Amino acid sequence: MGIEKKWTVKEQGNPASVRQLAQELGIDQVLANLLVQRGIDTFAKAREFFRPDLGMLHDPFLMKDMDKAVERLDKALKDGERIFIYGDYDVDGTTAVSLVYSFFRKFTSNLEYYIPDRYDEGYGVSYKGIDVAKEHGCSLLITLDCGIKAIEKVKYASSLGIETIICDHHLPDTTLPPAVAVLDPKRDDCHYPFDDLSGCGVGFKLVQAFAARHGIPFEQISTLLDLLVVSIASDLVSVTGENRILAYYGLKQLNENPRKGLMSIIKLSGLEKHKITIDEIVFKIGPRINAAGRMESGRTAVDMLTARDDEDALEIGATINEHNNDRKKIDREITEEALKMVQQMPGFEHKKSTVVYNPSWHKGVVGIVASRLVEAYYRPTIVMTKSNGFITGSARSVAGFDLYDAIESCSDLLENFGGHMYAAGLTIREENFEEFCKRFEKTVAEKIQGLDLTPVVSIDSYLDFNQITPKFFRLLKQFQPFGPGNLSPVFITENVYDNGNGRKVGAADSIELKHLKLELIQEDEPYHHISAIAFNLSDHFEHMHAGNPVDICYSIAENYYRGIANIQLRVKDIKDKELF
Repeated sequence: MGIEKKWTVKEQGNPASVRQLAQELGIDQVLANLLVQRGIDTFAKAREFFRPDLGMLHDPFLMKDMDKAVERLDKALKDGERIFIYGDYDVDGTTAVSLVYSFFRKFTSNLEYYIPDRYDEGYGVSYKGIDVAKEHGCSLLITLDCGIKAIEKVKYASSLGIETIICDHHLPDTTLPPAVAVLDPKRDDCHYPFDDLSGCGVGFKLVQAFAARHGIPFEQISTLLDLLVVSIASDLVSVTGENRILAYYGLKQLNENPRKGLMSIIKLSGLEKHKITIDEIVFKIGPRINAAGRMESGRTAVDMLTARDDEDALEIGATINEHNNDRKKIDREITEEALKMVQQMPGFEHKKSTVVYNPSWHKGVVGIVASRLVEAYYRPTIVMTKSNGFITGSARSVAGFDLYDAIESCSDLLENFGGHMYAAGLTIREENFEEFCKRFEKTVAEKIQGLDLTPVVSIDSYLDFNQITPKFFRLLKQFQPFGPGNLSPVFITENVYDNGNGRKVGAADSIELKHLKLELIQEDEPYHHISAIAFNLSDHFEHMHAGNPVDICYSIAENYYRGIANIQLRVKDIKDKELF
């Protein structure tokens, strides 16, 4: 059995507000309650929520240094300077580079794009990248999704006669790099009204500002929103405020008229007959784009996303898809090895952290494996391998525990590290590894005291199956796009039975059947069947197959089969009950 989860049902909205909103909008009280829980308690707020409007995007010139950035770009274009567009190797970085490059190539051919090598250069701006910019005769460097801490690198670029515009969304230090312009809504002195843009989002605001300054109609840049929504979904920024508007119209673009590179990934993911949502981006499109940087080079992703020819886009897409298949295979193999390693650790049941190391593991998947181990054991986890003579790896945390803080307290043993509360990367000399493992465990054990190490499923509301009508689901879909800040609602239904057709299922290339495909009925509702999928919950099969009742918590989604959409419950957890 997996780790038992704790279910918590959210406090219901103010009953009077819920009743009034239900009446004004002509919707049932469950949906009205979901709105009130999200702070949407008036008709006006509901209209804004359900009808996002591009006219409500903020003026890009409200962002500190935006005027300087546009002026410097104008000069570069007027003087025929070569511009070097530099972005990180993940989805946010590669979509940002693709977006800015796709826009500015309409005005100049003096453009180069560059993605650093994940293994050779690592995260962020590299000296090697700046040298390449110099070799190509570039005098303006635009960094996307990185650069906010690159003080020495920006000085180095400057010494070579290269000026820099930084577009980033990470938290800056007290001192900013000496760039011509530093665009980052998280700057203390930046009063831009929305500070949770993705890196690609900051790149889009630069494009929006340039277009506004030159009287270019917004319609000419709205075609870039398919790239932006892929970054918003993949980088897990909040889908509220300006991001909700950008994601809403980005999904529209992605579904109706995606660029050739994204169309190739949509086809290879089997999504061409689907209505693509944030979920499809997170689980199907994003990982494929990411696989380019994990397995070979993030530049391949930009080549695909900026392709102008169908054939090129499909050819590069097929290569990236192969990288993703390789990534999945390697990820599965390493996860199995890591799980066995953990199980064989002496005294593991008493430890508060998990650290596993194998010098032969592929560096590109250690972060994914760390996330899998957190799912299995629910402890702060580091998965490490060997690279360039050092032990290096990725760390993932559990709810409420500041992993970055714990790693920082061992910083004297590290070569370098970076990240945030829930995810981090680190590099260490081999001779310091054992001491680091001891100190990290001790630090976690001290700091994690009082924290309940039980994963929690947060539930929005109780629901009976007879309430899941086509009208209910049609309205629920209008709550999309879902994501952080506006998560897909989770419901609880009690006393549910399998109708006898339930079965175990698994991935096509997996021996073990870990999932459940169910046809469910609720007690006293024997004729109201509803389809469900329960990932990694096959442990409950025998209990349900024997005719016992269960309580389930789930979100409601659309499942496509041969191009036809049906309602399907995505079961998050099951609690077995006994027949009395």
